Amino acid sequence: MKYFPPIFKQQQFNCPLCGVYAKQTWSSLTYSHLGVGKNSEDMVVSYCHHCDGNSYWYKGNMIIPSSGNVELPNPDMPEDCKQDYLEARDILNLSPRGAAALLRLCIQKLMKHLGQNGENINNDIKELVKLGLPNLIQQSLDICRVVGNNAVHPGELELNDTPEIAQTMFRLINVIVEDRITKPKEIQYLFDSLPEGSKEAIKKRDK
Repeated sequence: MKYFPPIFKQQQFNCPLCGVYAKQTWSSLTYSHLGVGKNSEDMVVSYCHHCDGNSYWYKGNMIIPSSGNVELPNPDMPEDCKQDYLEARDILNLSPRGAAALLRLCIQKLMKHLGQNGENINNDIKELVKLGLPNLIQQSLDICRVVGNNAVHPGELELNDTPEIAQTMFRLINVIVEDRITKPKEIQYLFDSLPEGSKEAIKKRDK
């Protein structure tokens, strides 16, 4: 499913509070000065028509919620990975390096759910490639691995100077979960829904 990040004054996008693609209504915040109500030129609020929640913007930048325009985790993401993802989402605007380090930990935990030992991400990717891992998913994993390593150890990437790189990691992790967990789950569900006679005929064919 395509994700439409929140954009200042955009009429529709994926709400940062509920994650649903929904209509947004914009209005300026008001304040009182010498007993006279005035509209703020800098503080603006967007109202989500799906969850009735408000997000607050200062000079065109979202400040509440602090997660900004990062998408929510894939619902099929394992819970221990989801915790790191959500924590990284909460601190991205404050510390891109901290967010990237948490996402690296998220990937390391995800490897265990993909049948690997989760001790060395590079070796785990190598083993998944041997098992037929698609090239695009391998590249996504390596991007998260390299960016995450640079967040933990001094490297060639300075994430505080290029926070958009850390932001991209969230999307890549969701892509990985979609390919490795969601799609197989959906296909298995459809296969299990076939008539028993058809499944027996398939088993006989494959023997």
